Amino acid sequence: MTILTCSDIEFSQLQQLLAKYDLVIHRVDDHQKIPGSWFGEPEAGIILNNLYVRNDTPVHSALHESCHYICMDAERREKLHTNAGGDYDEENGVLYLSILLSDFINGFGHKRMFSDMDEWGYTFRLGSSKAWFEEDAEDAFDWLSNNKLITTDNIPSWDIRK
Repeated sequence: MTILTCSDIEFSQLQQLLAKYDLVIHRVDDHQKIPGSWFGEPEAGIILNNLYVRNDTPVHSALHESCHYICMDAERREKLHTNAGGDYDEENGVLYLSILLSDFINGFGHKRMFSDMDEWGYTFRLGSSKAWFEEDAEDAFDWLSNNKLITTDNIPSWDIRK
C-alpha cells in the first residue's frame, strides 16, 4: 500500500482541521525545497505556526509536525524552526494526537494512519502503531489529558499546550 499524500486528500479538510490550532498551511510547488523540513523532502516542514507541504508530502508527516506545534510549550513554539525537539513524553503525545486527528480527514482515519506509520518506519515496542495505540499508550493519553490537549473521552480539545 502506498502512503497517503497531501495530493490524495481534500486539501481544504487539512487546512480547516489545522486552522483550529492557528496553524497556516503553505503548499510548496512540486520539486521545490520544503522550508523547515527536519527529515528532508517530501516530509512536512514547520516554522513557527507555518506548516509547509508539497503534493507528495505524506499526510501522516503533516499531522506529525502539526502535533509537535500543538504539544510543545509556548517558549519553544515562539522559536520553532525546523527541529521541533521535545522529550519522550511529548513525542508519544505527538504520535497519539496525530492518530486522533487522522479521523478528521476523509479517506484517512486510524486504520490508514496505522498502516502509513508502520510503512514509513515508526517503531514501537509491541511491533506496530496499532498495538501501541490500543495496548501501550496510556502514558501518552495521560500526558495529553494532563496538558488539556484531549478530553478524558479521548477527543481533541482544539487547544495548544500552554
